[in-house]
Amino acid sequence: MSGEQAGFRLGDLAERFALNLRGDSGLVVHGVATLAQAGPGQLGFLANPRYRGQLNSTRASAVILRMADLDAIGNGTMAVLIAADPYVAFARIAALFEPASDAPAGIHPSAVVAGSARIAPTASIGPFCVIEANSVIGDAATIGAHGHIGPDCEVGAGCQLAARVTLVRRVHLGQRVLIHSGAVLGADGFGLAFDKDHWIKVPQLGGVRIGDDCEIGANTTIDRGAIEDTVLEEDVRLDNQIQIAHNVVIGAHTAIAGCAAIAGSTRIGRYCLIGGAAGIIGHLVVADRVTITAMSLVTHSIREPGEYSSGTPIQESRLWRRNAARFKHLDELARHVADIHKGSTHE
Repeated sequence: MSGEQAGFRLGDLAERFALNLRGDSGLVVHGVATLAQAGPGQLGFLANPRYRGQLNSTRASAVILRMADLDAIGNGTMAVLIAADPYVAFARIAALFEPASDAPAGIHPSAVVAGSARIAPTASIGPFCVIEANSVIGDAATIGAHGHIGPDCEVGAGCQLAARVTLVRRVHLGQRVLIHSGAVLGADGFGLAFDKDHWIKVPQLGGVRIGDDCEIGANTTIDRGAIEDTVLEEDVRLDNQIQIAHNVVIGAHTAIAGCAAIAGSTRIGRYCLIGGAAGIIGHLVVADRVTITAMSLVTHSIREPGEYSSGTPIQESRLWRRNAARFKHLDELARHVADIHKGSTHE
C-alpha cells in the first residue's frame, strides 16, 4: 500500500528522521504541501523565512520548521516537527509519498536484445527498447519505453532510465542513477581538425562514466571523450537541457541548473553550484565549492572557492542602449583616469 493511501504517524516520522516533535504523535498525515496549499491531513513546511506569515493561515495538520520559527505559530494546537534544515526534512518525508515504480521485471516482448547483452533477471526492459551488443543491465535497473542502450554500455544496479533515454556507446552508469526522458549520453564529442580548406572529424574513442546516485535531466546531453572518458563523479545533479562536452570532469555533489553549457576538457570541482544558462569555456579548472550565478560566462579558471558572476543586469531598454554605447569607451576612460592619477602623483 502506498504512503498516500496508508499515511504516516508523526511520531514515526520524528523517530525515522531524527526530528523533534511537538504535538500529537498519533496524528496521521497523508501527503505534503506548501503552507498556502496544504489542507487537513497534510504536512506543510517552512524553509524560507519570508513565508512565516503563512503559519497563521495554513490549514495543514502539521508543519516542519526550525526551532527559531516556533514562536511564529499562532495556532497552539498545530503539531510541529522541528528540524535543523526543514527543506531537507521535507524532501526526505515527501519521498515517502512518491508512488514506487511498478515496472515489472523482465523483457517486454517488443524489445530487441543482442545475443551478447547480459540482462539481470530483476531488471525491467520496457516496450520497444533496444539493447545492443556486449551491454550489461544490472539488478533492478529499469529501462523505459523506447530506450536505446548502445554497444559496450553498462547500467548499474537500481538505475532508472525514463522513456526515450539513449546511451550511444561506451557509457557506464554506477548504481541508482536516475536519467529523465530524452537525455543522450555518449554521443560524439565536437572534435574537429581543420585541414587547409575543410574539416576532418576527430574520432571520439573514449566513453562516459557516471558515478553512483547521479541525476540527469530531460534532454540533457553528455558527450563521450575523445580519448579519455567524460566523467561525472557520485551524486552530481544535472537539470534539463544541459550540454556537457567531451572530456569534462564534474566533481562529486555538484549541481547544475538548466540550459548551462560546459565546453570540452574543463574540470569542475566538488560541491559546486552552477546557475541556469551559465557558460564555461573549454580547458578550464573550477575549484571545489564554487558558485556561478545564472547567465554568467566563465572565461578563465577559478582557483578559489566563492561566488562568481558576470553579465549586465536587466535595465530599461533606452538606458541599456546608452550604457552599451559607453562600453566601447571604457578602455579610453580607464587610460584617461590613469593619466590623471599619474599626473597627480608627480605634483
